[in-house]
Formats: sequence, structure tokens, C-alpha cells
Amino acid sequence: MAVWGMGYGLWYAVSAEHQALEEIGSSLAAGFGGAAARNSALTEKALQQYQQAKYVYDRQVDVHGHWIGLAMILIVLGIALDRLAFSERIKMLLSASALVGSFLFPLGVLLQTADHGNTPRALAILGSALVIGALAAFTLGFARKPST
Repeated sequence: MAVWGMGYGLWYAVSAEHQALEEIGSSLAAGFGGAAARNSALTEKALQQYQQAKYVYDRQVDVHGHWIGLAMILIVLGIALDRLAFSERIKMLLSASALVGSFLFPLGVLLQTADHGNTPRALAILGSALVIGALAAFTLGFARKPST
């Protein structure tokens, strides 16, 4: 997942980020120009374009960072998995939940750039709930005394 996140970030930086930043800057300039000319219609249209471009840009950057950050957490948890005071079955279930959630959460955020409906949001919420639940359970497992 870390390689996936870094690859996605590299692709975005090389092929899409400059266009997104150009759109953000030009829409802001048009909005300020419209405000200076007291043209409220132009100002409103330009600020709506800015809002949409910024929305997409923020999610693109968030996806890249979240995939990498969640991958780093999974690596650390994987190293410490033997210290978890749960059965092997529970460890596997928690690990799978954390992995699936760590993939679904950023994917849901990424899909929000193309579809503003409920499905991408639900995917992001499901993914984040899986990660939060798994991390809470990992915390309890590390806090428990191992049964011997």
C-alpha cells in the first residue's frame, strides 16, 4: 500500500497537480477581478469554480497521504503482531480488517472527486470504521496481559 500511495502521488504530481493548481489560481484571479469590477455574476461563477477545483485537489492530496500513512501504521502493527494478546484467528481478523479499511477509506475519498453521491462517502465511512475498530482492538490487545 505504501508503494501504491507513493506511485499515486508521483502520478498526480507529474500529470495532474499543475493543472489543478492552475485552475485554482485562475479561478481565484477571475473572482477577484469580478469583485473589483463589481460583477457579482462573474465573481460567483469564479468562486464556484475555485470551490470545485479546491475540493478535488484536497481529496487527491489526502488520498496520497492517507494511503502512505495507513500503510506505515500497518507495517508497525505487523512487526508488533506477536505481542498482541489475542488468538491467531483474532489477530488475522484484525489485520484483515485494518488492511481492507486502509484501502477502502482513501479509495472512497478518491471516488468523491468523480461522484458526490452517497456511495463514495459510504465507502470512506466503512473504511474508516474498519480502521478505527481494528486500531481500538489492537490497543486493547497490546494492553492486555498475554494468557500463558
